[in-house]
Amino acid sequence: MMTMTMADAPVDDGVVSPRAERPKRRTFTAEYKLAMVAEYDAAEPGAKGALLRREGLYSSHVVEWRRARDAGALDGVTAKPPARGRSPEQTENERLQRDNDRLRRELAKTQAALDVWGKGTRALGAGLRERGHRDAVEAVIAPAVAELAGHTSTKQACELVGWSRATHYRARRPAEPAPVGPRPAPPNALSPAECARVLAELNSRRFVDKSVGQCWATLLDEGTYLCSMSTMHRLLRRAGQAGERRHQATHPARVKPELLATAPQQVWSWDITKLRGPTRGVYYDLYVILDIFSRYVVGWTVAATESAEIAEQLIADAITLHGRPHSLHADRGTSMTSRPVAQLLVDLGVARSHSRPHVSNDNPYSEAAFKTLKYAPVFPDRFGTLADAACSARRSSATTTTNTATPASGCTLRPRCITALPAEFVRTGRSPWRPPTTQTPRGSDTADPSRPGCPKPRGSTNPTGRRSDRRTKPHLSHPA
Repeated sequence: MMTMTMADAPVDDGVVSPRAERPKRRTFTAEYKLAMVAEYDAAEPGAKGALLRREGLYSSHVVEWRRARDAGALDGVTAKPPARGRSPEQTENERLQRDNDRLRRELAKTQAALDVWGKGTRALGAGLRERGHRDAVEAVIAPAVAELAGHTSTKQACELVGWSRATHYRARRPAEPAPVGPRPAPPNALSPAECARVLAELNSRRFVDKSVGQCWATLLDEGTYLCSMSTMHRLLRRAGQAGERRHQATHPARVKPELLATAPQQVWSWDITKLRGPTRGVYYDLYVILDIFSRYVVGWTVAATESAEIAEQLIADAITLHGRPHSLHADRGTSMTSRPVAQLLVDLGVARSHSRPHVSNDNPYSEAAFKTLKYAPVFPDRFGTLADAACSARRSSATTTTNTATPASGCTLRPRCITALPAEFVRTGRSPWRPPTTQTPRGSDTADPSRPGCPKPRGSTNPTGRRSDRRTKPHLSHPA
């Protein structure tokens, strides 16, 4: 199960667009410059090159800093007095205590969640393992499996908590690690004297500012072969003299931006799909807004064209009826990125999120809902009129769970893939494993279950075809 969060995502004009940290270059304090100049001047000729390589500097750095020192630019700089207060041991103990308390809280939450067996337990274990808490999960689930195995079979106990039987048996009979001995030295390895000669040559005055490749090529042109370039690199690494010395920025790793929904009314997803009309080239547009946590349709409509004004009115009506969500996610269509929709979300204080450019799977819930709806056997190939398109969506439904999102046409859209949970859970966030209610809103044409053609309740469905335990924490990716 994947996670998504909006942590550390700056909000600019209502648009959620997290950015990675800016590249940073190395900076040197005045104290460091003075210390390096003094150490370099006091070092022996052969040790100066080793000092520069160890610190990742060039000789030009030392020359520049020496000039600054002689000009008085580094005068008046004194070492900072040691900080008073807590000792480093006390600071480290406090940090470890905080980490211990945090792990205890997470472990307590895991133990409480394991009381709910079945789908909830399997989803919890998989989710925590994917988030790097495998040790905490094993510390809780392994004793639970052993306890349950005393009352039932090991196979059933592992299936109940989502635990692999192979992992269970392997933990009971851990394999002894094979002894690892020292790696033997190859017969053509350099002797200590030869290693010292190579380092002395690399740290000499003419090679101190050169790369390994330049040193190796120059020596080879002169008819001297000491060792290979890889051996030179290995000796420099062993001596702590390898590293980047060029004045270039270090780019931090990019993190995939994500949204996380842990309860209803947090993240909505909306999209537009085409419905074939009566003739070739004629299409109707189906607008659908989903709550990704409950797969609940909070708003929908069918129109003859795709328009930003229609989308703006649909979003405004859905927020008026169900309340304001934290975020509204969509792809980068013209209606989704239009100025009326953007201004509406800014005025209502809803964070606007879009799929990353050229990424097709950043809006999976709406796309999965449309695919399940259109691939249903009862879904018609074409629609004669706009009213047929709206009413046929209702006739293709396979569930009667509550959904109060009713468009202006009066027809209620309840495809199997979209309406998966009762309205009480959508509004209150109570346990999703309660059986769905069979009540319907007043004014709906399916309010009477005894009417012919009214389908019987069939409970929750899985719109995307994935494991249903992934519904505990839906996620979406939004733009970088």
